[in-house]
Amino acid sequence: MKNEKCKVVGRLHSFCILHFAFGIWLLAQPAYAFKIVAPAEQAILMAGQTVTVKVDLGHDTGVIKVRYYWYAEQSETLVEQEEVKGDAGAGKNKIADERYWQKDSTGGAIIALASLVATAQDSPPFGGQLRVPSDAIGTMRLLAVGEISRGRLGTRTLFDEILVQVRPEAELLSIDFETDKPLQLGRTGQSASYGQIDSLGKIFDLPVVGLFADGVTRPIAHPSAGTAYQSSNSKVIKVLPEGMLQIVGKGSATITVTNRSKQASLDVKVEVNDEPNEPPVAEAGPNRIVKAGTKVELNGLNSKDPEGEALYYAWSQVRGSKVPLLDVNMPKASFLAPQVSEKRLYRFKLRVTDKNGADSVPAYVDVVVEP
Repeated sequence: MKNEKCKVVGRLHSFCILHFAFGIWLLAQPAYAFKIVAPAEQAILMAGQTVTVKVDLGHDTGVIKVRYYWYAEQSETLVEQEEVKGDAGAGKNKIADERYWQKDSTGGAIIALASLVATAQDSPPFGGQLRVPSDAIGTMRLLAVGEISRGRLGTRTLFDEILVQVRPEAELLSIDFETDKPLQLGRTGQSASYGQIDSLGKIFDLPVVGLFADGVTRPIAHPSAGTAYQSSNSKVIKVLPEGMLQIVGKGSATITVTNRSKQASLDVKVEVNDEPNEPPVAEAGPNRIVKAGTKVELNGLNSKDPEGEALYYAWSQVRGSKVPLLDVNMPKASFLAPQVSEKRLYRFKLRVTDKNGADSVPAYVDVVVEP
């Protein structure tokens, strides 16, 4: 009897070991849902290079096509994706930025052009050869949107998104500011490109481009492109993160940008209302995890103005496939968490402005949606 008990215990022990090993093996396996498997996350790609893109459908059956989109990391506006037809893809190798989107009557973006539309007949299935935008530089988002047929119920979409680093092979020849020179900010002689900049605390950015040896002019204003900023007078213009500049006083300053040992300078004269005004602070709330199908509320009520003035709110989406975001100019915005087959990241940005025109530094909140 004792030997039989030992045999049972031995078999149980062996079973537990096998079960534990199987569990470890399962944990080591990749998540089996719609996923970009090539190129890899944070891959280093060359501008204008043609790469093979590939997705793993996992358990997501019924996919009829996959559309691929390029976005610059700092792009604020994501639009409803539609398939490119006919000659509509003439600019499809451009960065999916506001400059290349079709516009509605108000100037808003309505369609982002897909760089590639792939089906099961392509090689690899639902993938293929995708060109990196020739004018891309720095951190780029590659978004893959899969469309699933549901018969009479129509279709639904799923997505995956990765970040890659894009570098031009060509040498940087020169840097330039795409603006008036010298730049006048304020009520006198102000460039219309910057809207109404007439108060302390206003935040703005400068369009900076680089001319490369391959003949391509690339936007290099964002620090992810390797650009660094310096102000000669921080009591007039202050350098903020993400390549933004803030008016903090009246007077003159020279803004210098440096990239790959090349430099350019811009003289800026600021004549604004000199009434003291501290910039507001945006608070977008804590990151969170939510279930698909639930209403998600983004709460900016903890944003504040040092002088206690009323605030104007501006919410936008900067990561994830497009979701209909409601009440984007209210303290609280909301959206319905979409159906997902695996955890997916959605990132939102909040900017607040006081009644005198002073802006906050952007605040971000991440919402992870799980099945």
